[in-house]
Amino acid sequence: MSPASRTKQAPILRGRRGEQNALRQMLERARDGSGGAMLLLGGPGTGKTALLDFAAARADDFVVLRTAGVETESHLSFSGLHSLLRPVKESSAQLPRPQAAVLRKALELGVTDGGLALAAAVLDLLSMVAAHKPVLACVDDLHQLDAASREALFFTARRLAGERVALLFAAHDDRTVPGGIPVRVLDRLCPAEARELVDDLVPLGLGEDLRASLDRIARGNPLALTELVGSLSPGQMAGTSAPPDSLPRGGRLWQAYTRRLARLDADARHLLLLIAADPELDTATLVRLAEPRCALLTLEPAESAGIVRAAGDRYHFTEPAMGSVVYSSASLARRRAAHRLLAGVLDPDHQRLRRAWHRAVALDGPGEVLAGELATAAEAASSHGCHPEPFLALERAAELTEDGDLKASRLAAAARHASISGHPQRARSLLARLSCLTVPAKMRGQTELLHGSLELLAGETGNAHDRFLAAAGWLLDRDRALGVRALVRAAEAGYLAGDNQRFFAIARRAAALRRPDESGTTQLMFEYLAGMAATFRGEHAEAADPLRRVLRLAPSVRGPAMLVWAGVASLLLGEDAHALMLATRAVENARGRGVASALPQLLEAVIHAEIWMGRYASVAANAIEGLRLAQETGQLNTAGHHLAWLALTAAVQGDEETCRIRAGAALEMADAHGLGVAGALGNWALAHLDLAAGRAEDAANRLRKQRRNGHVVVRVMATPIFIEAAARTGEREQAMSALRVLDRWADSTRSPDRLALAARCHALLAGPGEAEELFRHALDLHHRGSCEFETARTQLLFGSALRRERHPGAAREHLRSALETFERLGARLWIDQTRGELRAAGQAVRSTCPRKADQLTAQQFQIARMVAEGATNREVAAQLFLSPRTVEHHLRNIFAKLGIRSRVELARLLS
Repeated sequence: MSPASRTKQAPILRGRRGEQNALRQMLERARDGSGGAMLLLGGPGTGKTALLDFAAARADDFVVLRTAGVETESHLSFSGLHSLLRPVKESSAQLPRPQAAVLRKALELGVTDGGLALAAAVLDLLSMVAAHKPVLACVDDLHQLDAASREALFFTARRLAGERVALLFAAHDDRTVPGGIPVRVLDRLCPAEARELVDDLVPLGLGEDLRASLDRIARGNPLALTELVGSLSPGQMAGTSAPPDSLPRGGRLWQAYTRRLARLDADARHLLLLIAADPELDTATLVRLAEPRCALLTLEPAESAGIVRAAGDRYHFTEPAMGSVVYSSASLARRRAAHRLLAGVLDPDHQRLRRAWHRAVALDGPGEVLAGELATAAEAASSHGCHPEPFLALERAAELTEDGDLKASRLAAAARHASISGHPQRARSLLARLSCLTVPAKMRGQTELLHGSLELLAGETGNAHDRFLAAAGWLLDRDRALGVRALVRAAEAGYLAGDNQRFFAIARRAAALRRPDESGTTQLMFEYLAGMAATFRGEHAEAADPLRRVLRLAPSVRGPAMLVWAGVASLLLGEDAHALMLATRAVENARGRGVASALPQLLEAVIHAEIWMGRYASVAANAIEGLRLAQETGQLNTAGHHLAWLALTAAVQGDEETCRIRAGAALEMADAHGLGVAGALGNWALAHLDLAAGRAEDAANRLRKQRRNGHVVVRVMATPIFIEAAARTGEREQAMSALRVLDRWADSTRSPDRLALAARCHALLAGPGEAEELFRHALDLHHRGSCEFETARTQLLFGSALRRERHPGAAREHLRSALETFERLGARLWIDQTRGELRAAGQAVRSTCPRKADQLTAQQFQIARMVAEGATNREVAAQLFLSPRTVEHHLRNIFAKLGIRSRVELARLLS
């Protein structure tokens, strides 16, 4: 399928709802005889012309006059007025004779006698035309309009009160901003708006990694995104070719940028090329390179034109895509000369990678020598995010390498670094180039391992499992530690799919491979597989020893993955605080090393521990960050897991709408990619929501079905919800069966939090006269644990049981404590349940927030609180991972429910 058949023009303007509303209101006021003006300010491609088109399309009952500044006519006085007023030029005959003469002289001869006569004539002409039909005058590219026309139109714009005239300007920069005219600055699209725009352009969708690559170039510029999507090849869309690395050459935005660059002199363009060739170039070095000229003076015109700005100790391009245009539009000879110049001033010891890169691009020596120097420097680079990225350096080194095995080795290393730094599509394209080369056996295993990792992040878990097993087959006899790691990764693919049989098969194979002389790293991996397999079989006592050996071995090995596996062992042993400490260390380790691709998965390990500890606010914050990073680095499967965790936190908060949206998205990904964990988590979230809302039968039905409940770990975590729901619906036998499984695990951990949950479940299923002692035992255990939320849930259930047994005083004590915790955590549906129980127990319950605010959903209340504290719609959207349009929609509903009309009233109501 060709790119053209898969893409279409975006039907609506994304991220410009506020401007559209302002334009509608301006037109409405003009119809009513209260005209005005507005200036739209924004860089090339931000949507100024599209907004002028929007206004003109909604002014079908207006006389619409339009013009645009033209650089070649900017020296011709009144050329802009001539173009704008030409359709109504004949009406000027009806003006008073002196005004008509002044206007005709300006439009036909381009001269005027000065004073107010001409400007007043323009105002009176528009007013006279508007007597019959309202007038909309649109002036695009105001910055290129001749100065005389600008001044006459600014005069007119300030005097439109009482007229049926709307005057709309659009400009690139603020050098032409007049006083007394409202200005609206067009911001970049936020990530959610950019996503919506791409979805409009490609209804069949783009892969997350390709989206992330486009976002890195476009940086929220709508035209850049539109042109990048339109330029994609079938291979790029399929993910088999490298994504674009610059704007499409010859596109509208490219041309707009090159026109701005053409106005600068050769010396300024030369310095801009140096900045584009090395984004880390500091000002002091730039000054040395510019000698004998003064670099700062040379770049002043570029600063004034808004092309670059000085920040800290270096210059930055104001619009990020401009750098690639500066670089790519220069000739090959000029680019090589720039790189050679840069290489000559960089320190070979402290700026080793940058210097080697510039020499390699400039071809400043024999190819094999340059390739070796660059590859060595790239592998020694301390972190990612530097210039150049190590994967780019290794790719260049491979291009300069003649030896086939060495070329393959460098391409494979480039692919590995691309994956680590969060560029999965680039990694896949590099691996595809390896297929044309003869690859040694060990390297074949390493590339299969990388293929499996990429598939696990964004493809199907079954394919990832097969790739990892193939990698293990190649590696076990050649690199034992890496081969065993491949086996563990294959087992993890089975775990994420919820396929225990595959996990068991790998664990058996691993057990047969063990030797007495294993290294600490391979010992840890073998123990991890053994402990996990025993856990999945329900043999928790047998699992304890290998899991504890994992913890003993962990301090002697390095790497975030080892810390995560040790953290999982801690969780299975019920040591949640230790698991959180290990997972947090893994995240800090990855951040310190600049390993962007690992963070979304490592944050999941943190979330697992926090869920058991009841830290739902922290879970939501980490899941939001994990979701953002997963989308930025093309990790669709990991994004599905984070969406499921966010659905669970929304369920705890009682936010039904958000829970259903996020759970639905997670379940859709689970079905498409074989993600058993994401499916089970999403299902658990919906069951929690059902139970909190009083729909016990729906909750039980969700957790009873085999589909989406096959993941053993999540099933056990959801068991307390199922048992409570089943107890309420009278399904005692199924509840007892589930409780036996929970008991075995809780008893093996000796964790007070898990034992408390089991004790609570026993209380719910206890016979007459037995429940009270079990509830009290559960509360004793809770108080020795760390999960406040589950403690409050037990207090609610105990209080409810005491009320039904006609002990209202004792019931109220537990219910008041539960209510206090739920209110502090913002668990709205559980608050409602607890208040209902307190009223039934004879206590009058007063709302802890204004009565009107109780009408809001949990998410609406959260948005209302943030807005009341002064946050903008964009700030709220970024914090809650929503689009500004969704926040705006919620805010309208909030105002309607609360009977208010402004943010000031909202702040007063919630203060």
